[in-house]
Amino acid sequence: MIRLKGKRVLVYGLGISGQSACKLLHEQGACVCIYDDENRFSNFYSYEKEPLTKQYDLVVVSPGIKVLGNQIISHFIVSKTPVISELDLGYLFSKGTIIGITGTNGKTTVTSLVGDIFKRAGKRTFVCGNIGLPLTNVAPQTDSSSFLIVEVSNFQLELSSYFTPNLACILNLAPDHIDRHGSFEEYVRVKKKIIRGRRQKVVLNYDDELVRNILIDKKVLFFSKKTLNKGVFIKNNWIFHNKTKIISLNDIPLFGEKNIENVLASVAIAVKYRIKPSIIKEAIMNFKAPKHRLEYLGQINGADVFDDSKATNISASLSAISSLGERGLVLLLGGLNKDCKFDEIFNKNLDFEQVLCFGQAGKEIYDCATSYGYSPLLFESMKSAAVYAKQNAREGQKILLAPACASFDEFASYSVRGEVFKEIMFDSFEKIEMSQ
Repeated sequence: MIRLKGKRVLVYGLGISGQSACKLLHEQGACVCIYDDENRFSNFYSYEKEPLTKQYDLVVVSPGIKVLGNQIISHFIVSKTPVISELDLGYLFSKGTIIGITGTNGKTTVTSLVGDIFKRAGKRTFVCGNIGLPLTNVAPQTDSSSFLIVEVSNFQLELSSYFTPNLACILNLAPDHIDRHGSFEEYVRVKKKIIRGRRQKVVLNYDDELVRNILIDKKVLFFSKKTLNKGVFIKNNWIFHNKTKIISLNDIPLFGEKNIENVLASVAIAVKYRIKPSIIKEAIMNFKAPKHRLEYLGQINGADVFDDSKATNISASLSAISSLGERGLVLLLGGLNKDCKFDEIFNKNLDFEQVLCFGQAGKEIYDCATSYGYSPLLFESMKSAAVYAKQNAREGQKILLAPACASFDEFASYSVRGEVFKEIMFDSFEKIEMSQ
């Protein structure tokens, strides 16, 4: 914990995390100024129109603010003003045991499942971070008995200097957010920042070569879909921890290969804290996956419809395709590209029934698919692509929204995109919070 009473602190970025940081800082007696790249906040009390002309004791940056090439952040770093992330601020005011979970795909599912396991084990549990509830929001409520299960994104880690969870878990690494970091190598470097303490417990994915080689240490607990000599792994259709059976694959209610990996990671984290196998099994069997993650929505004219709007990168889309199989697959791809290449989807000669391309990246995806011999269709928006899929649905098809892109060209978030897809396909809509 740091002393902030009377200190001048600038909060840069006024999304959900920035607002939460402001609240914590006010409670600690800091003199808080605010700034955002968007002018719509300029009438707010304590808004600083020209932050570069002022001096501060501390600058707290929200995860939504791009760091690469940012003149404001560079100015404060050069002037030796301490610059930290909202994640750091929350960490510095948190008590108890912190479990940090990161990776390209699966973070929210694993964070949610681990939270359920710890709650079922009777632990005082807070599920927070990138999952939607900022760490700065829950930090003041924690005590030494608390367990904080924190979903950690690369945006949160980018400026992090202090966040050192008691347990760090990296699920997988694949190209994503290249537009934010400039290169895949930089993206990987940022993700690896979650591991920084010798006393940390570490859980890694053995099946991902990049992740497996991050830390060669006998204290690392690996999880794998293959059989290992020790760790958390699959053998004879069961998940084992070393020689102990945890749960049969037949008892896992989640769909797809990717979710098996998510369950393995969750089991590995739980056994690190000696939670009983019976409790782990109970929590898994009663777990309901977060929405928009290969979610089965129902049938239209005999066609099965799946919403994987959270598949915002190539790796996640390929995972969804692998889980469903390409035969009879009507694949909806598009949105806002994050400087990724789409060849990996089309260079495997998969037998898609149809590829529907849409949004800002639609033409790029269309051209890529065409170059590999496919006959895709191009639509202006996800909405028009979904309407076409619905109107032409027939028995035996699998209609899959797995965009491989961000949603921001058309929607406020992947959640909104998924809900609109559901509304179009089934005339049902669940109102959700519009996040920034």
